[in-house]
Amino acid sequence: MATAAAIAALSSTLSSLHLSPSLFFFTKPSSLSSRNFKPFSLIRASSSKTEFNITFGTGTKENLKPNSLSENSENPNSPSIPLLIPWIVRGEDGNLKLQTTPPAHLLHAMANAKTTSTTPKKKKKAISDDKPVLKIEPKFSKAARRFYNENFRDPPQRLSKVLAASGVASRRSSEALIFEGRVTVNGSVCNTPQTRVDPGRDIIYVNGNRISKKLPPKVYIALNKPKGYICSNGEKETKSVMLLLEDYFKSWNKINQGFPKPRLFTVGRLDVATTGLIIITNDGDFAQKISHPSSGLSKEYIAAVDGVVNKRHLIAVSQGTAIEGVHCKPDSVELLPQQPDTPRPRLRIVVHEGRNHEVRELVKNAGLVLYSLKRVRIGGYRLPSDLG
Repeated sequence: MATAAAIAALSSTLSSLHLSPSLFFFTKPSSLSSRNFKPFSLIRASSSKTEFNITFGTGTKENLKPNSLSENSENPNSPSIPLLIPWIVRGEDGNLKLQTTPPAHLLHAMANAKTTSTTPKKKKKAISDDKPVLKIEPKFSKAARRFYNENFRDPPQRLSKVLAASGVASRRSSEALIFEGRVTVNGSVCNTPQTRVDPGRDIIYVNGNRISKKLPPKVYIALNKPKGYICSNGEKETKSVMLLLEDYFKSWNKINQGFPKPRLFTVGRLDVATTGLIIITNDGDFAQKISHPSSGLSKEYIAAVDGVVNKRHLIAVSQGTAIEGVHCKPDSVELLPQQPDTPRPRLRIVVHEGRNHEVRELVKNAGLVLYSLKRVRIGGYRLPSDLG
């Protein structure tokens, strides 16, 4: 069947070349056995000078190997027939001819052809500079993780400090919650505020509610306190300075996604009638450094008084006065030039201790009547003049 199919294919090829089939004769061998293998022969009529000899046949793979002797051949001395692939091409004279090698133009095209892989290549996406590139965090060794934890990771903190930083309550109120047994750490009730915990690893519950693994970021706010507000985190019935931050907390989730709202407090206090600079933060260590007298930060006040200020008044203020059994003396006192929009005399008083009502007591001890008091500077930070 394979031989008949080959003959039909060859006849179709010759007919496509417009050759007359009557010019070709096929001789069929007596047997198709692999032991007595005789190929078909194609002979063109003697009308043309060119003679074509085409050999093809069927057999096993061993019989079709080129330049090899047939194992079961009757005559082992007879040479084996090589497998030839005929090419029918048109020569330069316009006549068709038969050759065993491909045409020259086909060999040239195969030599210049570019090898391309059948698998489609994935196109690399262009990375824009605007979008951040997400990188997978590499897995470090135990020694590298231990070095990071010892030198860069935040160490465990006291339980009361973690609760206060998470916005649960103040430091003292958090200690009261711990003593009452309303705080659990990793499933066990903890009654010791000094217990060291890590909110990123430990599971902490307060009144049945779990606190966030992430602590709020550090926040530092400079507020121009108006008159009539107190520096307290008490009830909302009183006019606390925290009420002025409601708009800030409304946009908290948009600015700080995934972080809980911090519990803010004022650094020091200004009485209800005093205006000016007050710092609000949730960083306890920062607040301690600013408010403690050992830091030596100076605080500048502008005091407007009634009446006329003489030299003896300035001397009396500079000499200081006793407050709560401690003699308090200002760093400097200066009478400011009078301005058209401020008819009252103004004194610049700089102190560093910051005791309760210290500036008011200094002005009162000098025999002056205080009209208004405003704090304009703490350390190296001065209240902006255009801040409402």
